Amino acid sequence: MLVSYKWLSEMLDLTNITPKELGDKMSLTGIEVESVTRLLDGLKKLVVGFVEKCIPHPDSDHLSICQIDVGEDELYQIVCGASNIKAGIKVIVALPGARIAKNIKIKKGKIRGVISRGMICSLQELGFAEAVIPKEFAEGIYYMPKEAVVGDEVYSYLDMDDSVIELAITPNRADALSMRGISFEVGTILKQVPHFQEAVLKEEPKEVAAKYLSIKVENEKDTPIYKMRLIKNVKIAPSPLWLQKRLMIEGIRPINNVVDVTNYILLLFGQPLHAFDYNKFKGKDIIVRRARNDEKLITLDGFKRKLTTKNLIITNNNKPVALAGVMGGKNTQIDTNTTIVALETALFDPKLIRRTSKEFNLRSESSLRFEKGINKETVEKACEVASTMIAELGDGKVVSGVAAGSEFIPEKRIVNITLDYINNSLGTTLAEEKVNEIFSALGFTYTVLEHDYSVNIPPRRWDIIIAADLLEEVARIYGYEKLPSTLPKGAIANGLTIKQKLVRKIKEMLEGAGLSEVISYALTTEEKARQFRIKQSKLTHLDWPMSEEKAVLRLNLLSGLLDNIHFNIARKFQNLAMYELGKVFINTKNPLKDLPKEELHLAIALTGLWQEKDWQTDKKTVTFFHLKGILEKLFSAAGVEKLITYEVLSEVEELHPGRTAKILLNGEAIGFFGQVHPITDKKYGFSRTYVAEISLDTLLPTKSKTSVFKAVSKFPEVTRDIALLVKESVLNQDLMQIIQNTAGRFLRKIELFDVYAKDNIDKGQKSMAYTLIFNNPYATLTDEEINAIMNKIKKKLVEKIGAQIR
Repeated sequence: MLVSYKWLSEMLDLTNITPKELGDKMSLTGIEVESVTRLLDGLKKLVVGFVEKCIPHPDSDHLSICQIDVGEDELYQIVCGASNIKAGIKVIVALPGARIAKNIKIKKGKIRGVISRGMICSLQELGFAEAVIPKEFAEGIYYMPKEAVVGDEVYSYLDMDDSVIELAITPNRADALSMRGISFEVGTILKQVPHFQEAVLKEEPKEVAAKYLSIKVENEKDTPIYKMRLIKNVKIAPSPLWLQKRLMIEGIRPINNVVDVTNYILLLFGQPLHAFDYNKFKGKDIIVRRARNDEKLITLDGFKRKLTTKNLIITNNNKPVALAGVMGGKNTQIDTNTTIVALETALFDPKLIRRTSKEFNLRSESSLRFEKGINKETVEKACEVASTMIAELGDGKVVSGVAAGSEFIPEKRIVNITLDYINNSLGTTLAEEKVNEIFSALGFTYTVLEHDYSVNIPPRRWDIIIAADLLEEVARIYGYEKLPSTLPKGAIANGLTIKQKLVRKIKEMLEGAGLSEVISYALTTEEKARQFRIKQSKLTHLDWPMSEEKAVLRLNLLSGLLDNIHFNIARKFQNLAMYELGKVFINTKNPLKDLPKEELHLAIALTGLWQEKDWQTDKKTVTFFHLKGILEKLFSAAGVEKLITYEVLSEVEELHPGRTAKILLNGEAIGFFGQVHPITDKKYGFSRTYVAEISLDTLLPTKSKTSVFKAVSKFPEVTRDIALLVKESVLNQDLMQIIQNTAGRFLRKIELFDVYAKDNIDKGQKSMAYTLIFNNPYATLTDEEINAIMNKIKKKLVEKIGAQIR
């Protein structure tokens, strides 16, 4: 947001404060000032000149030799290459020794044999951005106004002596995206009440707007306010110099008196307006509705837009004439033949405007304000002021009345807060009189009874909803630098909690396995929030999201982790092993009323090579079992490895249905692991990737085994192998469970060392071979004892699974 110091001075008394001082005060009260600049800084010896004579250069087909009066005793001869140079105009002259934009020094010299004493300048050469220069002067020199005095410095005629304060407005302070909003803010700082000089609306009583327009809004949730005024007998012409200068200083190119007024009102009120050429309407019926799929609209930039039901449009005679809140249609644009202007003022659903502007890449000052919010109280007032200005500048008349399709009356908002809450939160001892003074400076009316405040919030501050918002206002106006600095109070904690210790242990284990920790945003898109879920939850939306990509709280960590994988692969890092520990936000109730439950999750992603090829080893690609091995180490570190079981998982559409398992702890699902579905891989732009996500909040509270010291056995271990022929549907964990439960107390370890299901094996069957390790810490096991245990195991496998012992 660019703020003109001169313009602001028309609303407030700034005689006792410089632009730099004002910028410092604004920064201290919470609105960041990025810079305070003047266009004239670094420039010198630029004066008004009058072209007495202009003749073609004898040795050039595009140069002219000009005799310029610069207020001195003799004329200056200057060679000029501009196509629009001519005698009888006033121009900007850089005298010898002058400094123009980019610190270029102008010297006396010869151009094709002709002496040139200086330079006739365009606005670009004075530092104006090309995007803000009127089109008639964009390719040539600028004509100074007739009243400009020859020999005077040019700066005041172009408002180059004005200081421009550039503000970085945060999403919650969209009220500061207008000069009126900024004047209230500065007025609070300086303890002044801003004054606005606005023309009084004069309507033509003989005609009414309803005669010309009939407006219907199909869905008032999409369009809470939609109104139009009509201005007749308008003459399209360039705007007066004061308006052109004001727009240029604010970074907007002047177009004509109608369009410039809508831009001026946008800056003044923060209210976007759109002007239609009424004579290009086909009838008087205006309908505001969602577009139909495949409807077309050629916008003002000349591009044909293919519309969908997600786009809000303005239609006339059932044909689109504008993308609501984003850009008008070429078929109803203002041009030199316009005589009747239909002026639109409205309030649209911010989400619809954001979605449409992003879809068509049409971000503008208007769409920005609709997205972030506008003052509902001044929607119609802005249209009245604009109509009056258009009538004055275009010699037109405002038709009586307003054509309305929908109306919205802002509700009165009262926020309660107590003096104790303010002082306890800020660590201050503010008296009631001081708080009263702050609320009065803010322009908030209030009642107070025994230090309890009921504060009336004006519609212009729609960001203030709860007591904490009021607390922030008190803090910033009182002065953040005045708040006392205190150390935290409370009992000293006795080291890390059990949960913190386990989290640290898990991180050490994962990093020891070669994984790198990453941290992703907790905010994401609706689509990504819904991915990789085995637990149902409603989405929690932000009231004021910075962008659509950061609009909802995440329900999983994996989508952010896969974004990191994609980011690295796009930069030629192919072999990646990452993990993230972070919160997800589960809400099974009403997200508009109930806060989500924060749940600590762990996510892992592996892709590429697990081991690269070198002179003695072959390369190894990441597999399902690498990931499973990491998880088993993790469960062992948490002391719950014997409580974990797995089940086939096929319900998560982002995961491969045949290569994904659900993780259960005591029979309760706590997560999953497996391969990302090839379609999901393709969306993210990478190849085979294995992922896992588990709920640590569910895992960590589980009572783990207590570590008890055991001496190394003095007696030898005994090893036995067993091979089984079983159905393909039989799970490894089921076989191991039977062996574990049957073998008894001497079984120390079971290892699966072979799975075979190819030649010489019947279809639908597989061979599985295990190594069993036995040990008695008190005596040597005999062959008879081991054989008895093995026979018992074989018998149980045959009974339970129908296994064939090989």
